[in-house]
Amino acid sequence: MTPKQKIAELLNLADVRINGQRPWDIQVHNEALYSRLLSGGSLALGESYMAGWWDCDVPDEFFYRIINADLKNKVSKSFSLLFLSLRARLTNMQKKSRAFNIGKKHYDTGNLLFENMLDKNMNYSCGYWKNTDNLDQAQLDKMELICRKLMLKPGMKLLDIGCGWGTLAKYAAENYKVKVTGITVSEKQAGYAKRLVKGLDVDILLEDYRNIRGQFDRIVSVGMIEHVGYKNYRTFFKKAVSCLRDNGLFLLHTIGNNFSVRQTDPWINKYIFPDSMLPSAKQLTAAYEGLFRMEDWHSFGTHYDKTLMTWYRNFNNNWEKIKSRYDERFRRMWNYYLLSSAGSFRAHDNQLWQIVLSGINSQIDYESVR
Repeated sequence: MTPKQKIAELLNLADVRINGQRPWDIQVHNEALYSRLLSGGSLALGESYMAGWWDCDVPDEFFYRIINADLKNKVSKSFSLLFLSLRARLTNMQKKSRAFNIGKKHYDTGNLLFENMLDKNMNYSCGYWKNTDNLDQAQLDKMELICRKLMLKPGMKLLDIGCGWGTLAKYAAENYKVKVTGITVSEKQAGYAKRLVKGLDVDILLEDYRNIRGQFDRIVSVGMIEHVGYKNYRTFFKKAVSCLRDNGLFLLHTIGNNFSVRQTDPWINKYIFPDSMLPSAKQLTAAYEGLFRMEDWHSFGTHYDKTLMTWYRNFNNNWEKIKSRYDERFRRMWNYYLLSSAGSFRAHDNQLWQIVLSGINSQIDYESVR
């Protein structure tokens, strides 16, 4: 069987055809693609797309189909994935000395890029689409949902671990009259956030979570634990509980994995989120056992599909405004990232969780909020 025949056979399991006429069928521009895919797996799939070796009218639907068909477990593991797995076992890739790598390599890509992709308030996490079809409103609703779940009251001290561009800190300070301390490992995020919250009772720090000091009534962390790594989950929760006052609450907002893994996809690791990994429910609960009790676990991963597709449209609709700073290879890379992610949530391969925790000896009476 030739490499092309083998790839065609695999794609057929996902109802995808080579050079077919349907929107999710792939159009191959370089016949070397087939051998490269068989030897390089998901890394080769992404790099060959970036190089223009193949295209698809509706890539998100293509990704949904190949993920839903579990093709990644029907081909041999590539060397890159085996290397990542071995490295993750032997090395703490998210140790303190590497804490700022993700800020430099991803979040410092440029504020202009994110300003032209995200909502007007610069939320780089899943929106809450329950009562709206508008991205700006979905992100406002998400921030309101978080604040209500935290039961914020005027005068409370809120710690925001991984505060991004400061939007949630600003929202909580303005609408709930709390004092906020936000930390980030991105210089560009910190600079933007400091300007955003000027005049409010908010402090923005360029700092690793392991260096946090102080006591807080509430803690929130949105889309940050994905960079912590399984070897550091216990450290993360120990730090959180040491900073939380009696009867305090901690809301963790994270993408979740259906399985416990020790590394991320090799293409994502190389081009988008270095040293990242998505936690499983088992890994999280094991890491906070004896430190926290779970008050609420809210899953709404389908909302991330809609969020990512809106970011994709914003990014491409505004490409003319930013293309002087980025080349065509970057545009294809970024589209691959957004659309493959959307496909993974559509296939329920990834989840989105908001978990509310209280101290193990807390006496707080908590009721779930939706």
